[in-house]
Amino acid sequence: MSLSRRGLLTAGGAMGALAATAASAGPAAAGASHGKGHGHGNGHGGGQRVRTGFDRLAADGYALLKGQRVGIVTNPTGITSDVRHIVDVMHPDDRVNLTAVFGPEHGFRGTAQAGGSEGRYDDPATGLPVYDTYLKSGQALADIFTASGVDTIVFDIQDAGARFYTYIWTLYDCMEAAALAGKKFVVLDRPNPVTGRAALGPVLDPAFGTFVGRREISQAHGMTVTELALLFNGEFLKARPAELEIVKMSGWSRSDFFDATGLPWVPPSPNMPTPDTALVYSGTCMFEGTNLSEGRGTTRPFELLGAEGIDHKWADAANALELPGVAFREAYFAPTFSKFQGVTVGGVQLHVLDREVFDPVRTGIALLITAKRTWSGFAWRSDNWIDKLTGNTRVRTMIDAGADVDEVVGAWASDLAKFRAVRKRYLQYR
Repeated sequence: MSLSRRGLLTAGGAMGALAATAASAGPAAAGASHGKGHGHGNGHGGGQRVRTGFDRLAADGYALLKGQRVGIVTNPTGITSDVRHIVDVMHPDDRVNLTAVFGPEHGFRGTAQAGGSEGRYDDPATGLPVYDTYLKSGQALADIFTASGVDTIVFDIQDAGARFYTYIWTLYDCMEAAALAGKKFVVLDRPNPVTGRAALGPVLDPAFGTFVGRREISQAHGMTVTELALLFNGEFLKARPAELEIVKMSGWSRSDFFDATGLPWVPPSPNMPTPDTALVYSGTCMFEGTNLSEGRGTTRPFELLGAEGIDHKWADAANALELPGVAFREAYFAPTFSKFQGVTVGGVQLHVLDREVFDPVRTGIALLITAKRTWSGFAWRSDNWIDKLTGNTRVRTMIDAGADVDEVVGAWASDLAKFRAVRKRYLQYR
């Protein structure tokens, strides 16, 4: 089995355009201008546009896929810089033999809500067979890959940077299944929209492994999908690693927020409408584990949080903590679906004032603590979903015991330091 640890396109097959973009990936490409605003910066320094893994693969004439029957795991985020879907681009191109598509949660064309998929069908636009991967893993998923007749599986999906965002576990499951089925696996990179600067939050205890967290990574991982693929292969799939190749981006720096990339944003799921959502998501998604609305059914999911009976006291308590880079506004809203559908509730809206210092996970913990202290109706979901989201029981039990923010955050410091040391070995960008 041939395993590419670095995952660069082979030098012998590189075209001049690819070589030029590779040259821009070094420190000189890191000159992005970042304001302190809420996701609306000035763009990539000097007008340099990030080129995704797909951009570089196409620039090389798909040499990495030559002579292979190719299947692709993707969704609406798999687009070019001029917003064409990569399946629609690849399908008529004689240089690549695209024969199948594999859809994750929400589906290949993105028609399904959270917890749903599109099932098996033939894509009307291309006629390609579309297979459903959602909640499939191991030998069952390997059997789908085998039945599809592909030689190589390509992965190209925009991530949101949080452990419980399920596409990275679709990546993990597909890598494992590809190894079982004897298929080559290629990961095309896209930016982490909230930068790749730091890993934050609790590290999952494998006893709490689910589709919102299969393995031991931190709640905000600070990695791109190619870096995660290398880590998965090197740490968690060592007994049967995937035959892995990665295609890196050029022009991306670890300090880049999404608006610095020059790339168009496509919501990777229905409740991730903007990069602003991703900025807070790794913290406020923890409210899925409570009886409060996490803002689903509003135009600001995960930025709006609330429930019946909450008033200004919550925002006052949260603001009193003087958390860096964020302020909280008393807010009232009526979700159109999900929790409190059609009911006006009170709560807070997060306003990130300085994203350079904002810590989404610490902020999420602070909001859980202050919600519990200021609203008598606060409750965890009866299935203790919060334990699956945080990867252990400590967050729930410590908050119930009256711990403050520093105590809860300090409880994962040792595990996080160990993960950061492992993570460092797989980072591909400066």
